[in-house]
Amino acid sequence: MNIKDFYFDLPQELIAQDPLEDRSSSRLLVLDKKTGETEHKTFRDILSYLRAGDCLVINDTKVIPARLFGIKEGTEAKIEILLLKRRENDIWETLVKPGKKAKVGTKIVFGDGLLTATVLDVVEDGNRLIQFSYKGIFEEILDRLGQMPLPPYITHQLKDKNRYQTVYAVHEGSAAAPTAGLHFTKELLEEVQAMGVRIARVTLHVGLGTFRPVKVENVLEHHMHSEFYVVSEEAARIVNETKEAGGRVFCVGTTSCRTVESAATEDGILHAGSGWTSIFIYPGYRFKILDALITNFHLPESTLVMLVSALAGREQVLAAYAEAVKERYRFFSFGDAMLIVDRNR
Repeated sequence: MNIKDFYFDLPQELIAQDPLEDRSSSRLLVLDKKTGETEHKTFRDILSYLRAGDCLVINDTKVIPARLFGIKEGTEAKIEILLLKRRENDIWETLVKPGKKAKVGTKIVFGDGLLTATVLDVVEDGNRLIQFSYKGIFEEILDRLGQMPLPPYITHQLKDKNRYQTVYAVHEGSAAAPTAGLHFTKELLEEVQAMGVRIARVTLHVGLGTFRPVKVENVLEHHMHSEFYVVSEEAARIVNETKEAGGRVFCVGTTSCRTVESAATEDGILHAGSGWTSIFIYPGYRFKILDALITNFHLPESTLVMLVSALAGREQVLAAYAEAVKERYRFFSFGDAMLIVDRNR
């Protein structure tokens, strides 16, 4: 399987730079995963594809304002830090720019001394282990000093931090939003539940590896990043009861999909628990839990395009993407949505 098999041409102007004022007014391209047929709808029309007895799996992770701008102590050198994952207490694995100014022992000052950091070690991929020092509550200081870590293809400044957050975000820990969930409003979720559709909440803290390009020609040689997930007893019970009763499981986003597929056994049972997953889903994969996927449009040659191709077939997915380009859909994090479903099931 060659990386070029997942390439498509995307005009730069179709990359959405700003979120829509009304989350649920995005466009929705519906792809029948069996026939390849497409329909063009708005996101609110998702209600017409759900029915009583189905289950919606959502990822309730919360993005932290993980981008910090500081000064190297004793100099005027500017340093940018991106929090990747908390190792323990106040020690974080981070991405530092420029790395050459952040040798072991370097001290960095943020917000006129409100927060300081010391570089402890250089680890895999040149990332830095950093220990923070402060007075008060770290999360409150981070909320005051930090910026949302928007993807590199978004060049506009985000006016409202909450627009890069789902309305159901609870558990802090992500460096990127589970963007398929950005289309839901609280009112729309209430309508979903009123139909008799159950909602299962899982957590997967999205890492920046989700934007990391595949650099090998042979897809199977790609090394996936790992991300922390949690499946509660309640979420596992809701999903398993849905499957047992013949309902369908709709995953909101590739992160929800990767969570349930990681926590399931080959017999199609979802198990409660937590851990790190580096699951890589590409064509040939047999889904154990997921029946339908609500997702955004992804980058060419990305692992996420490979995941949706595993569900609906590479040729059908690329044909749908070509149609989306022709119809001027908005792409990526703040873009429009796609529903991949078997219309006859």
